[in-house]
Amino acid sequence: MIYDVIGVGLGPFNLGMAALIDETGGMDALFFDQKPEFAWHEGLLIEGTTLQVPFMADAVTMVNPASKYSFLNYLHHQKRLYHFYFLESFHIPRREYNHYLQWVSKQLSSCRFSKRVIDAAEHEVGYEVSVEDVLTGHVETYYAKHVVLGMGSAPNLPEWTAAGSRNLYHSSEFLQRRNEALGETVTVIGSGQSAAEVFLELLKEQVTEGYKLNWLTRTDGFFPMEYSKLGLEHFSPDYTDYFYRLPQSLKDEVVSKQDSLYKGISADTIADIYDLLYERTIAGQKPDVQLLAKTAVKDISEYGGGLLLDCYHWEEGESFKVETDTVIAATGYKTLWPKAFSSLAHSMKWDEAGRPVISRNYQVEMHEPRDEHRVFIQNGELHTHGVGAPDLGLGAYRNAVIINSIAGKTIFEIPEKNVFQHFGIHHLARKKQTV
Repeated sequence: MIYDVIGVGLGPFNLGMAALIDETGGMDALFFDQKPEFAWHEGLLIEGTTLQVPFMADAVTMVNPASKYSFLNYLHHQKRLYHFYFLESFHIPRREYNHYLQWVSKQLSSCRFSKRVIDAAEHEVGYEVSVEDVLTGHVETYYAKHVVLGMGSAPNLPEWTAAGSRNLYHSSEFLQRRNEALGETVTVIGSGQSAAEVFLELLKEQVTEGYKLNWLTRTDGFFPMEYSKLGLEHFSPDYTDYFYRLPQSLKDEVVSKQDSLYKGISADTIADIYDLLYERTIAGQKPDVQLLAKTAVKDISEYGGGLLLDCYHWEEGESFKVETDTVIAATGYKTLWPKAFSSLAHSMKWDEAGRPVISRNYQVEMHEPRDEHRVFIQNGELHTHGVGAPDLGLGAYRNAVIINSIAGKTIFEIPEKNVFQHFGIHHLARKKQTV
């Protein structure tokens, strides 16, 4: 059998594509993932943490609000609609979002777990995809007209000297390791939401556990992420259109200045941390806590049964040391490019920075174009499409664009104007042409 599309990886984006295709009809698809079941950032599903986007950023709603795979329909099946109604919150618990996506995945026969894609190569019918069963090691071959690469990510732990130490680990492992002995001093490194959530959780337990707590970040301060309504319009198809038209050199410059749009901490989390610290100072108490920004951790080495941090305060230009027993590094993630698929990687165009060249419709450009058999990419186009690439709120839109491209017709209607502002003057030229 030749499938219309095979998806590699099952994160929220490819899962959303599987859900949309399931209700489209007339399209055969398979999606593979090596995990035994759907799981989304399971190491950071801390109780009390919420999504940083509204619940409408589910798998389908932004292009098909009538879908049976919507978050509201999930609540209906969970018999929790009135609970959610009285909650009066657009921002749902992260644990609930993960459970919702698991609910979606269990209804889709096109989603295959414990299946690792080990190769994807060009073939006369399109693409030949080799899939290994994680449990048995058995390899099967599938054929598809198109392939969609759901870009995975891996924890980005700097190459510190003590990187292999048991007492130094990435924040993505936090829940799995939170019950381990932390020692007398615990240090959190990072400036984003994950760092803040881990720090807050440790702060809540500090009185009981009795450790000293440090929070170090290289950034200017512990600042909130941009969340104004006009600022959020950057996560729209309109801004994607604008950004895509920019020269690549300018794109790289623009993205480097947009950290506040997609990095940083939610104002609510900052407030929760501050309020708890304030509570801990009542009656002359002094919490054993140190928050220090503008600090680069140059290296971490093992020292006397613990860890020694070689730090540099870049604004004052001073180096200093920090002794600690445990380090939890919220140092972000790195994209896993599909270079393991040697045949595909050789056929793909790569830019000077080693990133794939991607067309406006999320198609990976090849040295020899194959208009009938294409490779698409999910969440690997920050450099070409802008800050919305990893945003859950644009996932359904991107899937609609890809599905329309594969079908060769409009399956999902996509409005041309979605926001109030204009991001450039391109629209003025179009208006002039119509006069």
